[in-house]
Amino acid sequence: RAAARGGARPRLWRRVRVQRQAACDMSCDGVPSTVPAGAGVRTYDEEMAYLERLDPNRWRIKAGFVPEMKVDGMFYVNEKLQGLALGELEVACERAKASGGGGGFLPAVKQIANVAALPGVVGHSVGLPDVHSGYGFAIGNVAAFDMDDPDAIVSPGGVGFDINCGVRLIRTNLSEEDVAPIKEQLTQSLFDHIPVGVGSQGIIPTTAGDLNEALEMGMDWSLREGYAWAEDKEHCEEYGRMLTADPNKVSTRAKKRGLPQMGTLGAGNHYAEVQVVDEIYDERAAGKMGIDRVGQVVVMLHSGSRGLGHQVATDALTAMERAMKRDGISVNDRQLACARIGSQEGQDYLASMAAAANYAWVNRSSMTFLVRQAFAKAFKKTPDDLDMHVIYDVSHNIAKMEEHVVNGERKRLLVHRKGSTRAFPPHHPLIPVDYQLTGQPVLIGGTMGTCSYVLTGTEKGMRETFGSTCHGAGRAQSRNKSRHNLDYTQVLDALKAKGISIRVASPKLVMEEAPESYKDVTAVIDTCHDAGISKKCVRLRPIAVVKG
Repeated sequence: RAAARGGARPRLWRRVRVQRQAACDMSCDGVPSTVPAGAGVRTYDEEMAYLERLDPNRWRIKAGFVPEMKVDGMFYVNEKLQGLALGELEVACERAKASGGGGGFLPAVKQIANVAALPGVVGHSVGLPDVHSGYGFAIGNVAAFDMDDPDAIVSPGGVGFDINCGVRLIRTNLSEEDVAPIKEQLTQSLFDHIPVGVGSQGIIPTTAGDLNEALEMGMDWSLREGYAWAEDKEHCEEYGRMLTADPNKVSTRAKKRGLPQMGTLGAGNHYAEVQVVDEIYDERAAGKMGIDRVGQVVVMLHSGSRGLGHQVATDALTAMERAMKRDGISVNDRQLACARIGSQEGQDYLASMAAAANYAWVNRSSMTFLVRQAFAKAFKKTPDDLDMHVIYDVSHNIAKMEEHVVNGERKRLLVHRKGSTRAFPPHHPLIPVDYQLTGQPVLIGGTMGTCSYVLTGTEKGMRETFGSTCHGAGRAQSRNKSRHNLDYTQVLDALKAKGISIRVASPKLVMEEAPESYKDVTAVIDTCHDAGISKKCVRLRPIAVVKG
């Protein structure tokens, strides 16, 4: 604030400037948002006057940062991470000044604020520690809309294109010493069993009729067809099925894209990893999950709704642009296309989004079936003998109807979680009975070759972030920058040097997912833990990676 008043620039802001190029790299990923041409251009110091540091892990975005803000914004970063978030803003300010205010990306803090200006928003627009610039909403942005407000909206940009991209964790009774002698063979077996890569096609027999049933039934379809265990469903968010799904609201094109991809990993940041327990922070909570020792082997799957979900989002954006003109809805960024929750377009999107979410759960269930088969083949034991139970399955990109207390009043809300994870506390009625005393397991995947974490939900998170926390590390530089700056052979060699077996369908794409492309996942986790919005439980270390 001293700088905004013309005083000396604090040391914090000097650190921000040092990291400004990294922030530039992070924000120039995907389809850029737009800064309105001719808009008044504020300097970085003037912008910083609207940001207030509340404590070591939390910043407030005050009304006036962008037009029409109905609530404040809030974002969580510790001292190690704040340089990227604020440096991204500084780069945007300098670009806007150079171009006269027209064009260019929107930094994450601006996107958080733009969401705070949407009709019907309540509480805060929340940015989590892994937040970075995305399409419409920032990735790592949570916002809730009052379902009893007739003007409240739903926005596909608040869910993302990969609907119900999520993580599943499967435990085993194996130890690292059991896997070590056959680690390469096991990695190859997983690669052989799970279809991976861009355009990969599934090996689970699926007809058009099967697809419609899967879109409606979610994991109930997997259970009926023999691809899931009954216990799997109990340890899945929403029990693996959103009852509001309507396959008739999913377009023919979306179904055509999804039909051949059932049970496939895909590419990008999706992966299957064999991991070992590296550290246990909360023995009681870990014990409830079946994790009882350091060195225990688990399997993590990260995938989503593939081409079907992408098409559902694309179709909805087109319909909502028309609805906005009809209903006179104005937003600060055209990528925040939306419709009133109660409108036909809003209801159609929620029904098709739920169907895509069901598809993603079936997809991860199908891959769980394939993982169990690969382990059974490698160890010549049944999956049941290997204790291959699902610990939990969480969603990252989804909008769900939930009840929360806002300003002392219980409200029915449509909570958008984009690049963020539900993290409900102990005793919440929507988490499994196994976890009632410890809180919902929260699965946080690291970057390729770095550690992952299991957290648990907290009451403070319920109050401050609508029961939400981070979803991963968050990008620190764009995919394009990663491809130009890194050599894929060096990335693969570095993984091998760590003793990590790796199989990739497209080796030249691994630069995009190299650890150097992301923030420090441990700093992200520490921010969530220190802020009290989730609690550290287990750290996991990868020993084998399968990617597209």
